[in-house]
Amino acid sequence: MTLWNTCRRILFGGKRRLFGESGRDGNLPRKHLLLWRKRAIIYHKLYCEILCHALRRAAAGVKFGKMICGTERHMAENKKTDYGNESISSLQGADRVRKRPGVIFGSDGLDGCEHAVFEILSNSIDEAREGHGRLITVTRYLDHSVEVEDQGRGCPLDYNPKEKRWNWELVYCELYAGGKYENNGGDNYEYSLGLNGLGACATQYASRFMDVTVWRDGNKYSLHFERGEVVGKKGKELQIEPTDRGKKTGTLTRWLPDLDVFTDIDIPADYFTDVMKRQAVVNAGVTFRFRNETAPGRFETQDFAYENGIVDYVAELAGEETLTTPVFWETERRGRDRDDKDDYKVKLSVACCFSNRVQRIEHYHNSSWLEHGGSPERATKSAFVSAIDAYLKTNNKYQKNESKIIWQDIEDCLVLVSNNFSTVTSYENQTKKSITNRFVQEAMTEFLKSRLEVYFIENRTDAEKIAAQVLVNKRSRESAEKQRITVKKKLQGSIDISNRVQKFVDCRTRDVSRREIYIVEGDSALGSVKLSRDAEFQGIMPVRGKILNCLKADYPRIFKSEIITDLLKVLGCGVEVPGKYAKDLSAFDLNNLRWNKVVICTDADVDGYQIRTLILTMIYRLCPTLIQEGYVYIAETPLFEITCGEKTWFAYTDKEKNDIVASLAGKKLKVDRSKGLGENDPEMMWLTTMNPETRRLIRVQPEDMERTAQVFDLLLGDDLAGRKSHIAENGYKYLEMIDVS
Repeated sequence: MTLWNTCRRILFGGKRRLFGESGRDGNLPRKHLLLWRKRAIIYHKLYCEILCHALRRAAAGVKFGKMICGTERHMAENKKTDYGNESISSLQGADRVRKRPGVIFGSDGLDGCEHAVFEILSNSIDEAREGHGRLITVTRYLDHSVEVEDQGRGCPLDYNPKEKRWNWELVYCELYAGGKYENNGGDNYEYSLGLNGLGACATQYASRFMDVTVWRDGNKYSLHFERGEVVGKKGKELQIEPTDRGKKTGTLTRWLPDLDVFTDIDIPADYFTDVMKRQAVVNAGVTFRFRNETAPGRFETQDFAYENGIVDYVAELAGEETLTTPVFWETERRGRDRDDKDDYKVKLSVACCFSNRVQRIEHYHNSSWLEHGGSPERATKSAFVSAIDAYLKTNNKYQKNESKIIWQDIEDCLVLVSNNFSTVTSYENQTKKSITNRFVQEAMTEFLKSRLEVYFIENRTDAEKIAAQVLVNKRSRESAEKQRITVKKKLQGSIDISNRVQKFVDCRTRDVSRREIYIVEGDSALGSVKLSRDAEFQGIMPVRGKILNCLKADYPRIFKSEIITDLLKVLGCGVEVPGKYAKDLSAFDLNNLRWNKVVICTDADVDGYQIRTLILTMIYRLCPTLIQEGYVYIAETPLFEITCGEKTWFAYTDKEKNDIVASLAGKKLKVDRSKGLGENDPEMMWLTTMNPETRRLIRVQPEDMERTAQVFDLLLGDDLAGRKSHIAENGYKYLEMIDVS
């Protein structure tokens, strides 16, 4: 609605018209006309006020919706927006779960809905573990409701004189109320899966409906809840009648997860079978029956039971072809997590074997599958690595300078299931997927280490098999890691190097047989060479000053030099040195060389010769194959520029200069000493140094590599005495080249 129409509705009362049906004022009586003019003035002022108010709201970024005036405007302008004392509120009753289900169930999605099932199932498991009932039945209905039935003692629902409330209220309508808070003091449940008194109540709060039926004390108790509220007259909520099961007791709970709480309630059958199989594994002798309604009134039934618990499960996982037969170890310990805490009891049991075909590790605590591990996982890693590493060292199984094993090497051939119980358990959260008990970790570490030491002594043949397989895993892992790093470096090397190496100038062609890289001296030479090169096939890599002497420096120092590592990255072929030193560079592979010619181009002076020698030394030590295969060249730059008339000659040696001058005898000529590369004209650089038709390149390809190595070591290595002797014997031959100016 436009601003004008909004004002009209306020001023003229909706569809009423001031001007009459015709919309004109010609037929109005005079008194009506005067009244209209008076009202028009008032309306005009009011309209202007409303318009100004709207513009102010628009300027403040407030959307202009329905116009208000009078009392409504006063109320809107005085609406409180401050964050004050009255802003704090608390959730009560069912809203504590229905509005924030993720706090209890870990999620408001399907995962949270599944965890609600586990909360109810846990109560039945606790009863069975205490020896009350050997069958637990879970039913999945077509309407997405779930039913859990056990043969336990039945949940107490009658009046509780101690709490002065009905127990059904405490269990199903009160968070943090239950009968498992004193298990460390010898109460009803010594090792209970339920701890916090949250599961039954939270699941009831999060349900569209929940029906609870309990048989105990010769009675049948019934409750019905809807959306977190009990249904029934005040004081008559709990229906009590004589039992219809004789002496049999138990609890039956059926509920439908509420779509107003969870985003998805269609729990797949696979979840039920997985959970019930795991619970059958860690609750030996208890049968878990799953009933899945496939059509109205028709059910598919599946039973899960392991008479010997985790031992049978490990044998099932490992199969028949194993390195060692499954073993079972158990013990009980008492201890505390901290000196100022009370002692508690821990019952530890582990079944395991080694296999080169299957790998599986699972940890359970008080029947809860520790999907994220925690204390038992850390204990297992520490104990197995320590015990097997000690065996390998004691029996000299490691090769010289070989690194020690890690957990991954053992994990790849280990089938292990731990099933532990404690009277005090510290879960990371209500989802119970990890525990943090310090004493559990310490006790389990010491327990496993001692059992493994004895096992290796008593089962020598099995110990040898385990050691051999772990070392195979270790060496395979290391080999694969080296290969991965090499491939990674090769792939990284295929990325445009110009984006990763500063001041490197690439060429356009990707034909390696044509590509040439000029290694030049400094930024000034870079500019000159860049202007004179053929950008189609000639790249440039500048080197700042004199690089490190690679024959005197050790590998760690060499590979800390950014100049050297950048140059090696540009070459792309890797290095011929042990891999542990060149972590960021791949192993040498001539096929990865990006250039057909590696041209060292420096000034024709003493400094230029030194830089050239240091670059050659670097290539000689780090990738000598480039020299042996003839990929390395030296670009000769002219020493003299001789001009006679309009012609110019370039001389690369004193002899050439003298010959040219002699041939021009009697003519007026000018002889100039050639400047540094950075001061040469682009035309001159192209003609003398870069044009394949006119340049002079010296291929560095020694005929006697042994003699070459001796000379490199003598002049640039650590043989200081030999170098002094050589200078004393041969220095006089180079006196004229000494720069003493």
